[in-house]
Amino acid sequence: MGNYPAAYQATENGALSVDRAFYDRLADATDGRELIEQFTVPIRSGRAWVVPAGHVCRLLTPEGPQVGDFNVWNLHDPRERMWAARTRQLQRAHVSTYDRIWSNLPFLRPLLTVVADSLADYGVDGDGGRVHDLLGTRCDPYVNRMLTGEDFDFHCHSNLTRAVLPYGLTEFDVHDVLNVFQCTGLNDEDRYFMKACPAQAGDYFEFFAETDLLCAMSTCPGGDLSVHMWGPDAGDPLEVCRPLAVEVHRVPGTLLDGWHEPPRAAYRNVHGMRMPNWGDDARGTRWQE
Repeated sequence: MGNYPAAYQATENGALSVDRAFYDRLADATDGRELIEQFTVPIRSGRAWVVPAGHVCRLLTPEGPQVGDFNVWNLHDPRERMWAARTRQLQRAHVSTYDRIWSNLPFLRPLLTVVADSLADYGVDGDGGRVHDLLGTRCDPYVNRMLTGEDFDFHCHSNLTRAVLPYGLTEFDVHDVLNVFQCTGLNDEDRYFMKACPAQAGDYFEFFAETDLLCAMSTCPGGDLSVHMWGPDAGDPLEVCRPLAVEVHRVPGTLLDGWHEPPRAAYRNVHGMRMPNWGDDARGTRWQE
């Protein structure tokens, strides 16, 4: 594995810098938190929920290994949503503590920051696998039909679609995911692989909401991914499916001193175009730079 430098880098204390001490305080001060919402997502289903800005959300594996497919939007404008591809470039292909999930254009700002991860020490295994994956995307019934000739309505894309309907969103709003607790990598043929989830009962992934968020998560129908879903060795993973849990916590206000919601991208959105300046006479169009 080479050490060639990352393509996307910022100046010291620039846009990609993270105040680690601030996020460490949020992660460590668990005694002062107030639990405001808690629920379980049953197997092969999905759930959407709100995380207010300045709150912490914890995703858990309460009964053992299970993969979750996670989506996130700006609560007040769902056109702003997680941008998996740019996050891979600005952060990493597998995220952990201090990494951020960035939003799409023209917004381009951190929606959330990871503050705690019980699997942070997993690192890279002997097959090149890592956890909390942005490399792949959600399983879906369209690919399943293409690969198997069969319909199945409880893939992650469908679970997320059902989950967001109460919030006025549709299938068109479901987007590429963060595969929480999922272990993946690229093999020697540069092809995507998935391994059995290394999480155990009680493992967690925790993030801080940088703005008001609408979140959704599917409990993947592949369960812990120890059973292949496609190919010659495919089987029914039902026996390795387990629920996931979600907690939303309010943190003490004193911990948020100095924190501000990230602003939208500073670019002017001109894209090299000149705008008409009609002046006092619409018959004589002038152009402004």
